Amino acid sequence: MMDSRICLHCYVSGKVQGVWYRASAKEQAERLHITGWARNLPDGRVEVLACGSRENLMQLFEWLKRGPQLASVTEVTHEELPWQDLQGFETL
Repeated sequence: MMDSRICLHCYVSGKVQGVWYRASAKEQAERLHITGWARNLPDGRVEVLACGSRENLMQLFEWLKRGPQLASVTEVTHEELPWQDLQGFETL
């Protein structure tokens, strides 16, 4: 049986820095029992590593494509990674 717990490694492009994107992503992740982190990149993108159940990660991924009210997301790229047992969700 396939393990339903995976990690998603995402890069979010658009107006996603200085708009509470990481803090809002943390709130969404915690609500969905997802662990990992979100950090700003020098090129203006946000990088996210999120680990949890496939079902909850798909919900988070849909949110990442919208972001918080002030954000303007233009693209989210992602790859699936093997499960990592992380503690909590951090903004770096």
